[in-house]
Amino acid sequence: MNNNTIVLTGGGTAGHVSLNEAIIPELIKKNYTIHYIGSYNGIEKTIIGERFPEIPYHSISNGKLRRYFSLKNLSDPFKVLYGTLQALSVLKKVKPSIVFSKGGFVSVPVVLAAKLSNIPVVIHESDLTPGLANKIASSFAEHIFTVFDETVKHLPDSKASAIGAILRPDLFQGDEKLAEQLTGFDAKKATIVVMGGSQGSAKINEVIKQNMEQLTSRFQLIHLCGKGNKDEFLVGKPNYIAFEYVTNELPHLMKMSNYVISRAGSNSIFEFLELKKPMLLIPLSLQASRGDQVLNAKYFEKKGYAYVLEEENLTATTFMDSFNRMVDEKEDMIDRMCEVNPSKTPEQFVDLLLTYQK
Repeated sequence: MNNNTIVLTGGGTAGHVSLNEAIIPELIKKNYTIHYIGSYNGIEKTIIGERFPEIPYHSISNGKLRRYFSLKNLSDPFKVLYGTLQALSVLKKVKPSIVFSKGGFVSVPVVLAAKLSNIPVVIHESDLTPGLANKIASSFAEHIFTVFDETVKHLPDSKASAIGAILRPDLFQGDEKLAEQLTGFDAKKATIVVMGGSQGSAKINEVIKQNMEQLTSRFQLIHLCGKGNKDEFLVGKPNYIAFEYVTNELPHLMKMSNYVISRAGSNSIFEFLELKKPMLLIPLSLQASRGDQVLNAKYFEKKGYAYVLEEENLTATTFMDSFNRMVDEKEDMIDRMCEVNPSKTPEQFVDLLLTYQK
């Protein structure tokens, strides 16, 4: 094995890529050669390709793993098998000392191939309960790091440890002046950031539109609406600006913001927690997901860091009721957030990760 080579995998959503994106600069500082294995057309290919074009990206086949009956369950195992053979070929060629997986369906063939190649695998699980891909892959891993303490009991004994959130330092380097230039807003005025995940959320976008007058009469509104979801009818409205998707601009926009309305992906909500931003969480519904965001959101609500409005109950009226309660509770929420242990940096996480390499 080459002690200066690592293979990263994970994809399907931005949440399955963001930690890999954060640790790549730290691995480069340690003179590691990095290879990424992902799907043919997943968001991971776009994110890694745009931010780190110098990193070799290897596309493999992957099947979706389902907990429900579908005829595709008959064909997808063959896609996983083919993906495993493709991953085996990559690992044989690059000879890494370790494979790190952030989860998602594409990671399963890579983890299987690493096990067959006798290469140690380390997994990271952000959500309160592990996803199906990570649950399968955990059997073949050397170690699984989790964000939540409660997650450890869902994983193999002695293989898992909770280390808290891992957040990029640049998240805390936002500049209000740059945010003013990006938005045309005044950083001294109360501002809301609305985000519906990397793909956007039609339901959140619609409820923002329905309450536009109420919101913008009191607040400046930064709306991250998702690619292809910008509503031309709203463009140019006072105290409102929409971005389809932001990357390096996010720390500046968060610096300016006072409140967040968001889905409940683990990475995002821990960033809001560390930034001490009161949040109204509208998790992906059980119909649209395995329920991980609902669990994440309820955990944060129980701790007093967030208000939660489930999508099934989302209307123009319930939205404003929940939002106003969050605004009224702002100071108490921030006080509770200040009691939380600090997060880890990508540099600290990389040091932990590399202790498992061959």
